[in-house]
Amino acid sequence: MPRPLYLRTNEQEEAVRSLEWAEVQARALAVDPYVWKWVFVALHNAAQGFMVLALWNGNGLLTLRPKIAAKWLEAYANGGPFPAEKLDEFLNLYAKVKDPDNFHVVGATAFCPGQSHDRSLQQLNTIRNAFTHFTPKGWSLELAGLPAICLDALDLMQFLGVESTAVLWYRPAHRTRAEKALKRLQRTLNNVAA
Repeated sequence: MPRPLYLRTNEQEEAVRSLEWAEVQARALAVDPYVWKWVFVALHNAAQGFMVLALWNGNGLLTLRPKIAAKWLEAYANGGPFPAEKLDEFLNLYAKVKDPDNFHVVGATAFCPGQSHDRSLQQLNTIRNAFTHFTPKGWSLELAGLPAICLDALDLMQFLGVESTAVLWYRPAHRTRAEKALKRLQRTLNNVAA
């Protein structure tokens, strides 16, 4: 088999692959607590990816920072030049998927968080940022609450990608892979939490 010349991806592959990678990493949590770092990094990327998919709305403008989206629309109306696209911040995307005004596809509804979801998604973002922008320091992270944070992030992805029609899967295999990874990761995290 010839060696591939390109890494090819798209927004759906990114979301699903990140979820699958979080699930693969989580299998080692029972023997190596340091793996939590990689679970959080991958899960954050997956949750962000699912929010991007849900907010796509045919043009992707809701996924951009508001000023960039406004400049893009202005450029479109005037024939360019178009600004560099910059994805909105994680917590802003989360606020957008909770806003019913952002969903116009039949069967697509906003995510209605339970009692712990807002706090968990904020903690997922904070912990991921601490890991990916690590400054010189010692750091201890209590493991007891980490599975619950991750399970709440899975609830968000389950809702957006499976229960709602917010994500329009143009390849059924992506949806199937996402569902399998969600189930496996949920099972693994519940076992770690027990």
